[in-house]
Amino acid sequence: MLAALKRWFLLPSRRYGAGVIFVVGTITGIVFWGGFNTFVEYTNTMDFCISCHEMRDTIYPEYQESKHYSNASGVRVTCADCHVPRSWGAKIARKIRASNELYHKLVGSIDTKEKFEAKRLQLAENVWQAMESSDSRECRNCHSYDAMNFHDQTRRGAKKMKPALEKGQTCIECHKGVAHKLPPEYEEDD
Repeated sequence: MLAALKRWFLLPSRRYGAGVIFVVGTITGIVFWGGFNTFVEYTNTMDFCISCHEMRDTIYPEYQESKHYSNASGVRVTCADCHVPRSWGAKIARKIRASNELYHKLVGSIDTKEKFEAKRLQLAENVWQAMESSDSRECRNCHSYDAMNFHDQTRRGAKKMKPALEKGQTCIECHKGVAHKLPPEYEEDD
């Protein structure tokens, strides 16, 4: 009986062989894809982002003081909203680039507040460059020139935003330090 059962599993009949392989393959694919996608989405949560002390002790307190954390409208922006693209291909590419950040966590290059601060400008410039190259794609998920009411903005804000719109500037060109403090070495052009 054991031999017959083994033969049935290992040598399916021609009638059922392809169907069994298709069903098993499909179920395996769904389980793998579901697990993979669940994990990718988990890495977009605030709990995951601040699970390491480098983020929890440096970046997170700054973010908590920003308008992205607490504001009159009650809309809270999370780490992933600014740092992870929404489209699947760009999101996976960002997750692959994030492996460099995991490497630096493992080797301890930013494991203390002092080491983090020493690299803050370099880390910020990396993020700013990525945002500029994507035309501030993540900013534009929430902010749109088309939806801006220049009459409701401060006079200074409207005076700066109108020319930025005409020049086709990207958000991060002017809005560095919105959610995190600027590195001390950063020299701002006004």
